[in-house]
Amino acid sequence: MDHDAELAAFDRRIRRDARPDGPGVRVERVGQVVRQSGAAHDWHGVLWSELTEDTAAGAIAAQIAHFTSLGREFEWKLYAHDRPVGLADRLRAAGFTPGASEALMVRETGDAPDEPALPDGVRLLTVTDAAGAELLADVHERAFGTDGTWLRERLSAQLASAPETVVAVVAMAGDTPVSAARMELPPGADFAGLWGGGTVRDWRGRGLYRALVAHRARIAAERGYRLLHVDATDLSRPILERLGFRVLSSTTPFLYRPRVPGSAEPAESTGAAASTGAAEPAASTGAAGSTGSPGSLG
Repeated sequence: MDHDAELAAFDRRIRRDARPDGPGVRVERVGQVVRQSGAAHDWHGVLWSELTEDTAAGAIAAQIAHFTSLGREFEWKLYAHDRPVGLADRLRAAGFTPGASEALMVRETGDAPDEPALPDGVRLLTVTDAAGAELLADVHERAFGTDGTWLRERLSAQLASAPETVVAVVAMAGDTPVSAARMELPPGADFAGLWGGGTVRDWRGRGLYRALVAHRARIAAERGYRLLHVDATDLSRPILERLGFRVLSSTTPFLYRPRVPGSAEPAESTGAAASTGAAEPAASTGAAGSTGSPGSLG
């Protein structure tokens, strides 16, 4: 499949035809916009749009009104190839704040090298329940320096209601979690998504991140997924390129925080809107914003 066909397939399968990624999550198409909303720990935002110069302003205003009525901050996940030209400027003018841009990278699952050997004393633990989600969230908090409450709640709910749609794994050094990552497996899609890869500081540089990528790639291939996709920062991109990933596009999270009635200040952040999946190491945290940290590579 060539670049344009691959990008079109990604837009169609992962964005336009997106399915709810957890219990109580709602994905709906309103005009030429696909958006997701749910509980406080879920990701809220715009997954896809197909706008024109004439329709962009109205669509942006409609999404602000919708999520403000829910009392939710939300993310407009903008890709470099989205139209119209200048959509980023329109979002800024409407009150959105852009986050760091990341490369959308893909690779065939069958191109995976053998899984590298783990350091002595380290084993991989598959997360299957709330206790495992606690371990993964602990790594997230120590690797990225951010609150993992939303991740703990979201992953626990997903494992309980639709375990076939997610793979989560924690690298354990004895009884201590030191690295972790997840993979989203949308039903009926060719693409599996890599999210939240991070390693605590004392264990970085020992190949744990590469091992977690290879581990997830093998599982994706076994379950019939043809391609992996990941949002990668400038720091993680070279590592992923060495692992066979190539750039398909780029993406920037635009965050909107509704103002509290009667106040000039935006509402407090819940931490979920911009973290649909924490990419991979400094590569984003679920459908999309980035909570990765440049120092999280393993």
